[in-house]
Amino acid sequence: MAVGVADRSGAALAPEGLDIARIVALKEARQGVASYPGAGRPGLAVREALAAVQADLLVEALPTNLRDAQPGLGLIRDALARGLPVATASKGPLVLAYESLSAAAAQAGVRLAFSAAVAGGLPTVNLGRRDLAGSTVLQVEGIFNSTTNYILTSMAEAGVPFAEALAEAQRRGIAEADPSLDVDGWDAAAKLVIVANSVLGRPTTLRDVEVTGIRGVTPEHLARAGREGRVLKLLALAERVGDDYRLAVRPTALEAGHPLARLRPWEMGVRYTTDTMGVIYAVIDEPDPLPTAAAVLRDVIDILALDGRNRGE
Repeated sequence: MAVGVADRSGAALAPEGLDIARIVALKEARQGVASYPGAGRPGLAVREALAAVQADLLVEALPTNLRDAQPGLGLIRDALARGLPVATASKGPLVLAYESLSAAAAQAGVRLAFSAAVAGGLPTVNLGRRDLAGSTVLQVEGIFNSTTNYILTSMAEAGVPFAEALAEAQRRGIAEADPSLDVDGWDAAAKLVIVANSVLGRPTTLRDVEVTGIRGVTPEHLARAGREGRVLKLLALAERVGDDYRLAVRPTALEAGHPLARLRPWEMGVRYTTDTMGVIYAVIDEPDPLPTAAAVLRDVIDILALDGRNRGE
């Protein structure tokens, strides 16, 4: 589903007897929610759907669009203009319009929550914004894309070339039919942009990130790294230089003892280096979309809990 609506109790507004397995089957068949009997209106655009309902919260999880972020960007703007808090897992709106969306949420006095937008269930944003508050982040290192981590790990352990590893990832449903956002580094770069804006407080766009994907990585590169006691990963990196940060996404040979070098195919991770809180890192094993959905629910719970506190409940 692209749009979810919840009441103030947190209960999903859905037809009785909702068949989750059937919804999953529709998603796998690339059919929309309108194909589910009684749950959709064929031909109704998402922004029209939002305008047609009385809602307390918008959950937005449209596919990634880094060109103009539509229709998700317009949908989120509509919700904030109505004074609705938003929980989103979409990267496009945050990458292209973080400052304006944050300002709109502040003006409306509502939350814009997006912890699911950076590596799914991994609490990348929450860790940086909440748990490292008061410290200066000196470096952020992230393995933010599980598709490339799967491909590189498969190439290193089985010695297969990039094309074969990619084909296997597509066969397993890990990589999309068009995997360019993943393998060319733009998915990881988009997540780094969100971290730079929300955690580092640096107004950032994709143009500020040096991006190199993994298409040029060969088994020989991986084998050479192994002989040198290193592991090749697609690393998203923000390094503090003076009062600014240098941002890059590129294949990087990490020391074998580095916590991110030890990540298995389905895992993603982040490591923050700070001035006062030392080094802290988190890792998640995410072989399917469930943790991302759980992260959206985490944001919904936070929003509703804050709303309840504001109303004195």
